[in-house]
Amino acid sequence: MSGILNSSIGRKVAMALSAFFLMIFLLQHFIINSLSVINPDTFNEVSHFMGTNWLIQYVMQPILIFGVIFHFVMGFALEIKNKRARQISYAKNNGAANSTWMSRNMIYSGLFILIFLIIHFIDFWIPEINTKYIQGDMSGLLADGEGFRYYEELVHKFEPIWRVALYCLGFVFLALHLLHGFMSAFQSVGANNKYTNALKGFGKAYSILVPLGFVVIALFHHFNH
Repeated sequence: MSGILNSSIGRKVAMALSAFFLMIFLLQHFIINSLSVINPDTFNEVSHFMGTNWLIQYVMQPILIFGVIFHFVMGFALEIKNKRARQISYAKNNGAANSTWMSRNMIYSGLFILIFLIIHFIDFWIPEINTKYIQGDMSGLLADGEGFRYYEELVHKFEPIWRVALYCLGFVFLALHLLHGFMSAFQSVGANNKYTNALKGFGKAYSILVPLGFVVIALFHHFNH
């Protein structure tokens, strides 16, 4: 593994694989969250299953956390190595002539997404861990015992306008990040064939619709709490 990560191609492939994993998780996370708009009871049931199933909690959750950390560390490492590799400085660099804004600013969109994820963990993940594993309450019930708590907690989180604005901004940056990162990941693993144009179209749709869906969910709960 150390040998693979020491090569430029190996690092890019590892970065792409971690990106695929996170994009699959992001889609799954969106589908579950969308249930809170469609059917709160189903959202509660699915959330309780995800939050108490031992395979998800003790196997998939640590893998997800590792994947997130690995992706960001590898991304920052690649950016640093790329900057060090540019030994020739040009008097005038017109980056826009041969690259998109998204590709030139992946490090900055990634940094904002990292900050957003930290806030998201503080908002949702840490309180959940505290309830289940420190307080020892795995029931998932409201304080009065009348139904599951997940939907009520989600709606409560989106009451303050500042949090909704922050989430919307975070998903705008995520869309920008994905607009370049989606195809970049596939190119890193050599996906260049007759399906490339279709893949580009799917990538653009994914990169825009999934973050937009999260924004709609946040706005829906803010205005309907």
